[in-house]
Amino acid sequence: MGKVNKPVVAWVSGTCARLFKSEVQFGHAGAKSGGEMESAQAKNQALKDAGAAVPTSYEAFETAIKETFEKLVEEGKISSVKEFTPPQIPEDLNFAIKSGKVRAPTHIISTISDDRGEEPCYAGVPMSSIVEQGYGVGDVISLLWFKRSLPRYCTHFIEICIMLCADHGPCVSGAHNTIVTARAGKDLVSSLVSGLLTIGPRFGGAIDDAARYFKDAYDRGLTPYEFVESMKKKGIRVPGIGHRIKRGDNRDKRVELLQQFAHTHFPSVKYMEYAVQVETYTLSKANNLVLNVDGAIGSLFLDLLAGSGMFSKQEIDEIVGIGYLNGLFVLARSIGLIGHTFDQKRLKQPLYRHPWEDVLYTK
Repeated sequence: MGKVNKPVVAWVSGTCARLFKSEVQFGHAGAKSGGEMESAQAKNQALKDAGAAVPTSYEAFETAIKETFEKLVEEGKISSVKEFTPPQIPEDLNFAIKSGKVRAPTHIISTISDDRGEEPCYAGVPMSSIVEQGYGVGDVISLLWFKRSLPRYCTHFIEICIMLCADHGPCVSGAHNTIVTARAGKDLVSSLVSGLLTIGPRFGGAIDDAARYFKDAYDRGLTPYEFVESMKKKGIRVPGIGHRIKRGDNRDKRVELLQQFAHTHFPSVKYMEYAVQVETYTLSKANNLVLNVDGAIGSLFLDLLAGSGMFSKQEIDEIVGIGYLNGLFVLARSIGLIGHTFDQKRLKQPLYRHPWEDVLYTK
């Protein structure tokens, strides 16, 4: 082996071994210091005798390195390198979050509920308070949909709408789809969804459209004649007007119940009264062009939002535009669709096949 010409600064650890009465095991190899020549002190002395710079203790190791370096610079054997400031290590994210310096990136924003505390909260209202204060389904919808506690007459009206729209018999498209799916042996969720997927512009969605068109016509000051005729020119049927069964002399009981409740409890029913005026004009055209339950709910929900004084004009437009009223129909009709699913399962109905005689086969 060649001679080492570079200065060596070294220290053999383990000098504390002499403080122990028995042999001490060191390192990963499990070496033991037994005899005096195997001690750390002896090895340090041997290094020193061989010309290495050996400090008096481990604490002095840094000083020995510094002194050796400075001596080499002074002798001109090496040149001093300019010190540079190392880049600052970024602070640990978890620590920074805990200290409140930064906020962790989020992918979902929720403003209606929070389950991080001792109990879930709906729009800031603890679940226990909802139960203890006797809140109903309408109140829960008020908190989760509108992010505020609406007056009791408003939440009661919501509950009435849910009850009146829960089901409309087995023949409407949604119920029919659910029944067929349930009889095919599918599960509850599949049967429910098959019915819900039929809800749209022709089934259920008329509530949203009725509210939208009635509001636009009333706010623009259109007379019922101007409104209906302008819709006719556009080729658009007036949403909320017309029924397959009900007539001017055979009114829908649901519409009457909603109107009676509103007249008794609502501060204002200007939109509903406008819808009734439109109905008066359409009935002069045909006896089946009555205000239906979609039109009643749509116009009265406008009165609820405007009359409660808890919503700005912009908020009302947004609620109607987003489709809140259609959501109310979806929620209500889910009750009936679930009922039809259970009904078919309970009756153990076989796979449905449409009868041939009800199909017109043509070439």
